[in-house]
Order: sequence, then C-alpha cells, then structure tokens
Amino acid sequence: MTSSGQSLPRVALVEDDALLRERVLVPGLANFGFAVTGMDTAAALHLHLAAATFDIVVLDVGLPDADGFAVAREVREAFPGIGIVMLTGRGDTLDRVRGLSQGADAYLTKPAEVEVLAATLHSLARRLRGAAPVRRRWQLDADGWCLLSPSGGAVALTRTERRVVERLTAASGQLVTREQLVAALSDNVYDFDMHRLDSLVYRLRRKVADACGEPLPLNAVHGEGYVLGGAH
Repeated sequence: MTSSGQSLPRVALVEDDALLRERVLVPGLANFGFAVTGMDTAAALHLHLAAATFDIVVLDVGLPDADGFAVAREVREAFPGIGIVMLTGRGDTLDRVRGLSQGADAYLTKPAEVEVLAATLHSLARRLRGAAPVRRRWQLDADGWCLLSPSGGAVALTRTERRVVERLTAASGQLVTREQLVAALSDNVYDFDMHRLDSLVYRLRRKVADACGEPLPLNAVHGEGYVLGGAH
C-alpha cells in the first residue's frame, strides 16, 4: 500500500531477456513504486491476465512465441481499460505508428532508462484514473510516487526521494528541520552523514528542473533545514 492508502499500480512486464527483466526492470520499477510481475512470453501474459488484475502491461515487441503488435491488439480488445506500453528495439516511425494503432498508449525504444519508463507508467496510471484536480502547489500524486508541479509537470521519485518529499510537501511553506528529514531516511539520526542529505536535495533540484523545466521552490534555511514553497 502507498502512504495515501492506495495499492501500488500493478504492472505485467513481458520481456524475454531474463537479465534485463529480473536484474534491471523489475527491481528498478519496484523502486519507483510499482508492483511488478515479470514474465517472458505472450502465453505467460495471457495466463496471468486470466488469473489476476493488472493496471498496465509493458510489452516487448520481440517475443519468442508471438508478435508483440498482435499481442497488444489482443490485450486491448480483451481489456479495454488496461494501459499498454510497448518497449522495443524497433524505433523507426512506422513501427511507432503501428504500435500505437494496435492499441498501445506509449511506445518506448530500448534501451529505455528505468526512470523514463517509470515516469511514463506513472503518467499513464494518472490518465487511467481520470482527470486530476487543478493544483495550486507542489504536491505528491495520489499514489505518492510522483511530485507534481502547479503547472502540470511530473517527476517520478525513488523510494529515498519519496521519503524526503513526503515530509516537505506535508509541511508546505513551513520549515522542515534537517533532523526531521534525516529521521525520514534513517533510524539512526546521530550517525547519519548530513552530506548525504545535501547531495540528495541537490540531485532532486536538478531532477525536477530537467523533468519540469522549472525550479523546485525548495529553499535552504542555513543551519536549520528546508522550506518547500507552496504557491507557484
């Protein structure tokens, strides 16, 4: 469950490269807040879809037992409300058009960075839930795994980033001490290296600026902590 009480988005990941699937994509997406079930064939996907409920299918085009485009079409026809993201090494325009026309919601070319894939999945999950209310401040999304800007930008967060951002958004406009932020990261506040916190904040600011094209209004109060601005 997320901190907001909602279950994690459930993802069926179909990728026949076992190393990529089990060592990179499954743990990587789990770190960004997804409940991921990995599988290697179209047949396995159909069995899982018959036995369990998924929100999104991440589908490799080059499967050993079926054509990924055909699988996307079959899944879309059988489950109209499910999200489909195609992940493939075939990146030319005709393949993209074909993938989207077969029912995919997004088409990413390998090698896709886990962070980009996670952001795509979170964006799709929000669309599947319906239109979000107008935002007046920086806040977490309903699942608590994306930081949303007032202008509509979104940044996928890792587990560590999420703990810090949860504390900051909960006290939007108010000082959050360095000790309070460290307590969100570690059970041992006194042995925690404060430089780790500063580095995390630095990386978070850069990540937000790159993803949203606008600065995160996170201001340092010298020797005390940080304040996340509310209004944009």
